[in-house]
Amino acid sequence: MIDIKLIREEPDIIIGKLLKRGVDHSAEIAKITQLDAQRRAVIATVESDKAEQNRVSREIPRIRNEGGDTEEIVAQMNELKEKIRLGEAELKTVEDELDDLMLRLPNVPDDDLVGGGKENNEPLKYFGELHTFDYEAKNHVDLCTDLGLIDYPRGAKLAGSGFWVYKGMGARLEWALLNFFIDTHIADGYELMLVPHMLEYQCGVTAGQFPKFEDEVFKIENPTDDRMRYMLPTAEAALVALHRDEILSEEELPKKYISYTPCFRREAGTYGSDERGMIRGHQFNKVEMVQFTTPEGSEEAFEELVGKAEALVSALGFHFRTVKLAAGDVSAAMARTYDIEIQIPSMNGYKEVSSVSNARCYQARRGAMRYKRADTGRTEFMHTLNGSGLATSRILPALVEQNQQKDGSVIIPEVLRPYLGGIEIIAP
Repeated sequence: MIDIKLIREEPDIIIGKLLKRGVDHSAEIAKITQLDAQRRAVIATVESDKAEQNRVSREIPRIRNEGGDTEEIVAQMNELKEKIRLGEAELKTVEDELDDLMLRLPNVPDDDLVGGGKENNEPLKYFGELHTFDYEAKNHVDLCTDLGLIDYPRGAKLAGSGFWVYKGMGARLEWALLNFFIDTHIADGYELMLVPHMLEYQCGVTAGQFPKFEDEVFKIENPTDDRMRYMLPTAEAALVALHRDEILSEEELPKKYISYTPCFRREAGTYGSDERGMIRGHQFNKVEMVQFTTPEGSEEAFEELVGKAEALVSALGFHFRTVKLAAGDVSAAMARTYDIEIQIPSMNGYKEVSSVSNARCYQARRGAMRYKRADTGRTEFMHTLNGSGLATSRILPALVEQNQQKDGSVIIPEVLRPYLGGIEIIAP
């Protein structure tokens, strides 16, 4: 959530910064400014009326003790009581509308981001050599099918389009990737958390997904109560809400967490399209990294997360690149994002396998997540950051395509072999 003080004091500047995302939010900002002024005016009136009510209420016993008539005063107090009730009802209506508008506004992109969408994304660096083949290379769908790694038809039979089944060595390879990621993060000082896969609505609000994007998740109805729960689209939604409504000490920061979860998304590619197979599905596995920091530690944490994602992909021996996203391609809750994009040869380009983002204090404001300064004792909002570390549904396709041999076999990256009993190659 954007600080209301910034909107109140610098509305045109906020509008200009948000415009870099490609959307004009001037109407929403104007409405927020109007509602904020109305809210403060109503609060002032209600508080003044309550003060008067309290003052007169203290006088009534004295007047009665002195034999005075309080009938007219009591009638006036009843009118004032009703006025206060109506004022409080108006205040709730105004605050509800204001909160909804504030929650729907995206984060302010960092000043150094260029405007526009994907067309303005900037590749910052490349790692490894671009893969080319002197024979007719296979795509990952055929490789995974021929090697018995993935069963696409039975995945669709079990759950419909956009699902698949890992089988045999494919399941072991998937689990090896996840274990490699987790072991690396733990060695780097991250705490492993196994979080619920079904979350309360407020988790989505804190993460910045709700209310604007609540139709993009799988919702769960419970016949015993009316609370909306949903299947997490990423472990970030759970991890970033761990300290909701909490005040930590400055000495506790930074907090560094990882979690493995399946991720559930309503969007999915169509089988046979450019993004077939595992590239875009309704369910995939991912290890997620999240940090809670002070504002001063925010930049260092971002660079650390980017470096960790790069190191994981590099250790697997892949060709990939790091890309700085333009403001319009950064997700709504984030102030900046770098994508780690891996080459998938059959797709003639790159696909994102990790997004590392800094939300600044946007999520912390939504979730009331603060920390107490050691020197002053004042409370301030934390900064939250997240990064994929990593998603496997694109790692595995890149692995089999980049490491395929002419005979249809696939070489297993060295870092994964200890998790597979020393197996070095998957043969037809």
